[in-house]
Amino acid sequence: MPIPDFVAELRRHVGHAPLWLPGVTAVVRRDDEVLLVRRADNGDWTPITGIVEPGEQPAIAAVREVREETGVDVEVERLSWVSVSPPVVHVNGDQAQYLDHCFLCTYVDGEAHVADDESQDVAWFPVDALPQMRPEFGDRIHQALANHRTTRFETD
Repeated sequence: MPIPDFVAELRRHVGHAPLWLPGVTAVVRRDDEVLLVRRADNGDWTPITGIVEPGEQPAIAAVREVREETGVDVEVERLSWVSVSPPVVHVNGDQAQYLDHCFLCTYVDGEAHVADDESQDVAWFPVDALPQMRPEFGDRIHQALANHRTTRFETD
C-alpha cells in the first residue's frame, strides 16, 4: 500500500510508534448503490478511505481518494460523521489512529475499476445487500445514507 510521502518522512523519525492522522471516508452513492473497494492489504470490503495530505481540505481529500482508487469522479454532498478510529496496527507494523471525516458523496462520472495498488477489487453494491465488513465501516455507510441533515459527533 502506498504511504503518503509526509507519513513516510514521519516514520523515518518515529518508526512504528503510534501516529495521529487525519483521515477521510467517502461513502459514494449512485441511485440505490454504494461503491466499495476490497482492500489489497487485508481483503476487507470498505468504503473508500484515505489520509488527508498536509494543507489539504478533507472534502477535497475524499474526492481525490475516490478518483485515485476507483477512477470515479464524485461530488461531496455533506459531512456525515466525525469520529476517532480505534488504534490500528498496519500489516507493516505501523501504528496509527485516525480522526475520520466521513462524507456522503454522489457519483458524477467514470467507470469504476481498480485504479491503484491499494485495492484488489472495486464494485457497486445495492444498499440493502452490502457485503460483510467491519462494523465501523458499516456504521459509516449507514450514517452517511441516513436522511440526517446534521453531522454526527462522538461525545464520549
